[in-house]
Amino acid sequence: MKFKVHITSLLLLCGTFSVQAKDIVLFNGKNPVSYTVNSNPSPVVNIALNMFSSDMQAVTGKKAKSKSDSPLAIYQLDALTDKEFKEVSRIDFPLNKIIVSKDAFWMGVKNDKLYIIGNNGRGTAYGILELSKISGVSPWIWWGDVHPEKKSQLIINDKYQTLQVPSVEYRGIFINDEDWSTRTWAHKTLDRKQEQGTIGPNTYRKIFELLLRLKANTIWPAMHPGTKPFFQVKGNQEVADSCDIYIGTSHCEPLLRNNVGEWNVKNMGAFNYLTNQKKIEDYWTYRIKETAGMDVIYTLGMRGIHDGSMEGVKTLDEKTKWLQKVINNQRKLLHKNLKTDIKNIPQIFVPYKEVLDIYNNGLKVPDDVTLMWCDDNYGYLTHLSNPSEAKRSGGSGVYYHLSYWGRPHDYLWLTTTQPGLIYEEMHKAYTNHNKRIWIANVHDPKVAAYDLSLFLDMAWNINITKTNSLQQHMQNWLCQQFGTHTGKLLLPVMKEFYHLTAIRKPEFMGWTQTELDKKKYNRGLSPIQDTEFNAGEFGNEIERYKAAYQAIKEKVEEIEKTIRPTLSDAYFAAIKYPIFMAADMAIKQLEAQEARHIARPGLFFNDKEAMTAAANSMTAHQEIIAMTKYYNEQLAGGKWNGIMSMSPRDLPVFKEPALPGILTDEQIKKYADKEIDAEPLENHMSRVIARNAVHYTAASKDVYTTEMLGHSMKSLNLPKGSVVKYNFLCEKTDSAIIRIATIPTHAVNQNDIRFSVTIDGNNEQIFTLKEPFRSEQWKQNVLRGQAVKSFQLLLEKGTHTLEIKALDEGIILDQWMIDYNLNRNFYMFPIEPAI
Repeated sequence: MKFKVHITSLLLLCGTFSVQAKDIVLFNGKNPVSYTVNSNPSPVVNIALNMFSSDMQAVTGKKAKSKSDSPLAIYQLDALTDKEFKEVSRIDFPLNKIIVSKDAFWMGVKNDKLYIIGNNGRGTAYGILELSKISGVSPWIWWGDVHPEKKSQLIINDKYQTLQVPSVEYRGIFINDEDWSTRTWAHKTLDRKQEQGTIGPNTYRKIFELLLRLKANTIWPAMHPGTKPFFQVKGNQEVADSCDIYIGTSHCEPLLRNNVGEWNVKNMGAFNYLTNQKKIEDYWTYRIKETAGMDVIYTLGMRGIHDGSMEGVKTLDEKTKWLQKVINNQRKLLHKNLKTDIKNIPQIFVPYKEVLDIYNNGLKVPDDVTLMWCDDNYGYLTHLSNPSEAKRSGGSGVYYHLSYWGRPHDYLWLTTTQPGLIYEEMHKAYTNHNKRIWIANVHDPKVAAYDLSLFLDMAWNINITKTNSLQQHMQNWLCQQFGTHTGKLLLPVMKEFYHLTAIRKPEFMGWTQTELDKKKYNRGLSPIQDTEFNAGEFGNEIERYKAAYQAIKEKVEEIEKTIRPTLSDAYFAAIKYPIFMAADMAIKQLEAQEARHIARPGLFFNDKEAMTAAANSMTAHQEIIAMTKYYNEQLAGGKWNGIMSMSPRDLPVFKEPALPGILTDEQIKKYADKEIDAEPLENHMSRVIARNAVHYTAASKDVYTTEMLGHSMKSLNLPKGSVVKYNFLCEKTDSAIIRIATIPTHAVNQNDIRFSVTIDGNNEQIFTLKEPFRSEQWKQNVLRGQAVKSFQLLLEKGTHTLEIKALDEGIILDQWMIDYNLNRNFYMFPIEPAI
């Protein structure tokens, strides 16, 4: 069915509208969309016009064309002739704001025309692709197979205009841990002619096109061992230049050098600055000269060849001394070889892992260098600019993980970082003046679609959403992909998905830790480990968790019937696969645990209940195999072959479930049972008082909530000095344990991150969330997504008040519980989120 589309604002409205005399008709149902463009645009503008032309064919059935008398006029301000600039100056639009704002654009109707006017090539390209978006084209049209609905007319209201200026200067992604996804897929599809391990220009072209649609401008190319270095692949550099994308590198790749692929120890010696300074500086100089004149960002500093400490230094003072020398000499190399003012060369310094300790030990980073702070690899920022650092001319930014390889455990399969956490941490970063550069770590962009969209939307416009409108942002995104009706139906499903994966990420359901798994294997031990879900607590935690997942699986299949057939591939990749896989991983592990506990020695195959649990576990595992096979081999006709792995690094959690015996296919089919019987939670709450933090009795005025954050899905932020109070009733006098669950944030700009707890103003308890990096408690916190603090006391019968006060910035409350069972073992707080 074709629709007439009248564009009145940034929102797309479908239906029949009367055309006003001054409205701009881009498409009348017959003639193709047309445009004019200034005489000498940058290559990126032509790339955007080609994308726009293709988009218009998808929407209208006809490619857009250049035409001298078109109602759509496009201008790139920094590429205009004198005559063209005079023409533009006569248009009533905010010229001064556009001229001084890199990457900005204005689009609006003036003088019976629709104008797109960009500050530079990128800004102009963003404006062109913005017109695609408001015409019904998702930024994920190619990467998400989101085929737009056909339109019979495209009409722009005569009052329409938008001015867009980026909030963050450099915005982009780091393709990292690509071994099981992007690299494999590139070789099997777009770059088949390249040698194994190469991500070539055809793949990067598609990545860069996505970045342009998402209004991003920066890439840190893939750099893992086994991936051919970016600059060694013919065409990569050229395609980045044509798409006007800045190239940078990660914390362990100084001066655009990929050490794991470019430093040959046998031929070049040790990567040790103390003993091999000349060869190392020659190595850096080569890349500086090679990239002169390109849009690049140079990373300063030095670590090991890959993700390890600097070679040749032992003590913290030695590390500080030699890293200082490295940075000073790198600056000299840049100035000498680029022959320009060092302050005008984009440079970053990334205090990641042990380098943060070196920085805090007195390392002097030049004022014009951008400080790039990091999260703890699990989404919680560890440091942000203090008032002094915020005044630096180079500014600061953030390197943020949406996927990770490392301890305590990888998450390289699905992207499940809560939208509320992304918002909370990145908004905190921005308000603390960390807005020069934002980079998101992803192993492939496709699987991270919504999270990456939110991250880059905020980088482009920090006010795109608020703490209390994140659900609306998600709904808008879902409607953009699948239409208004389906998008609204999907919102509660996706909220529950982010709720359940916050309780435990699918990759963490094996209850093992990466480095501990390796030790067990080396000693010949099995890594089998029960989860902490307890069948004997709160109406059976195992059944409750499985039932919640089963419910949204059923909802996904029901909603699937509402989508257009052309969106079936998009729906599978963005909705069905991640939800089914997260559910199946939980069911696989929990049913296997049940089977192991139920089965009696020697009687497993005669025990129907144990056999049913085992069959359910195997069925879930088989579904993971089957759906992943479909993803790679059949989805979109094989377009995504190799991009999805169900077992990155082949960690134990991904293996066949550990059962008391091996079942045949016939036994699996016979005993498998999808019915899950979870008892009502309220029947098991007699000795517990539990609440989500947002359900308070009284609170300070500056307390606020963040949607889609925490196990509660609506956490409570307590600025320093603020207080929240909860009244509760004890029906008898007894000893109890008070447990307070918070989001495991860090003390980013202070020495500590503390809160106090009192009951009726007495028995004050002070807790800190500060944990040493990679301590066991920190590991448990990030695996759980909560830091739980507890204490025991005697509670008298009657009404009481629980008071929690933030003693430092960064306290975010999630849930609390008073438990009279002092020996209870449980995992989930017995509270259903109000989602």
